Amino acid sequence: MNVQLNSASTTRKSLVVTLDKTEVDTEHSAVLVEYVKHARLPGFRPGKAPLEMIKRKFTKDIAEEFKQKVVSKAYSSALEKEKLDVLNIVNVEEGKIEAGEAATITITLDVRPEFTLPEYVGLAVKTETTEATELEVDNVVEALRTDKADFKESKTPAKKGDYVKLSYEGTLDGKPIADLVPDKQLYGKVPMTWEEVEGANEGHLPGLAKLISGLTTGSKKTVSISFPADFTAVELLAGKTASYAIEVLEIRERVLPALDEEFFKSHQVGNLDELKTQVKANLKMQKEYQNQMAQRRQVVDILSEKTEVSVPDSLVDSETQGVLRQFIEENMRRGVPSEEIEKDKKNIYDGAKKTAEKRVKVQLILSKIAEKEKITIENRDLDNYIYREANRTKQRPEKLAKELGNNREALRAAQESIIFDKAVDFLVSKATVSSN
Repeated sequence: MNVQLNSASTTRKSLVVTLDKTEVDTEHSAVLVEYVKHARLPGFRPGKAPLEMIKRKFTKDIAEEFKQKVVSKAYSSALEKEKLDVLNIVNVEEGKIEAGEAATITITLDVRPEFTLPEYVGLAVKTETTEATELEVDNVVEALRTDKADFKESKTPAKKGDYVKLSYEGTLDGKPIADLVPDKQLYGKVPMTWEEVEGANEGHLPGLAKLISGLTTGSKKTVSISFPADFTAVELLAGKTASYAIEVLEIRERVLPALDEEFFKSHQVGNLDELKTQVKANLKMQKEYQNQMAQRRQVVDILSEKTEVSVPDSLVDSETQGVLRQFIEENMRRGVPSEEIEKDKKNIYDGAKKTAEKRVKVQLILSKIAEKEKITIENRDLDNYIYREANRTKQRPEKLAKELGNNREALRAAQESIIFDKAVDFLVSKATVSSN
């Protein structure tokens, strides 16, 4: 057997493996022996059927298994000789594989890149204070009141926080927008909708939430709406200023509940002081969690910045597809039309690839740290992963565990995820922490 190793890059290799006639015939004979031993033909006990009959009956199956054995022999022997740390098999060119002839197989691989780890113990990270300020506590209390607010009809001018029921009809250069974009009636003519005055979540028409402030029920007004240049919802309106005739149909004022016994009881406290103590404790836990996440991001970012790694193309391609799937799923949940995603697919793909390259780089770094620090997976790690994923995906833990047991690739991905998490935990535990 002859093995030639070619390098297309630091991570992309090709093995050109040539098996001589004798080696090919050995694999062919091994396949025939197995078929003679186990093949079942009418009138013959297993192992007693004539070879020629077996070859005629199982011609296609024998040929396929023979090819697989030759390719497998070429691959395993070449790896043993070259000692490559393979991450992915990118392509296999079988060439001509026939009994009685030499065979040449070309196998394209992506291998784990060699790189030097920077100093990763004692990475400098920063955290924020976990103590809640009085203002933060008061804001949460107000938010709790807002959640239980009632909305009562109001005859006074609309003010911030009120909800206004209105109708509107838009024109662009004197032409009805409803006629210009008939498939986008939300931007043309709407007989009734609600808008929060100066609300945090802007509606379909940019700036309308501020323009309705001060209006009263029955008010009619024509306003100018300027659409940003990158307005993708309706390309026709991007960078344009349109006129909208609006009519206020009703105003509802937000009425906050009183800080009374009923309100405190709904939050399992007896008074305002107890409520503030509860809120303060919750804010502290939130900030501690945010600090933990921030430390994890910081150590990963620092290592990524300090380390030079050539990322294998096949890993980046696979990760890019994963990022794209996640992006599309999230946008579908948000109700973003598929045609909007399609229009911007190049930018979306470029962004996904950039994200994937960073992820793959980080994974390679964490994998090397885990190996160096002898970080391993214990039974409880896998149990915790299963319960966490089951909770995230709304599955039963036992169902997920069974799926992992039956899917080797899924199990390998889960194990990698656990190793990466434990490596980040290790880095955080060894980091030098300072407070802002």
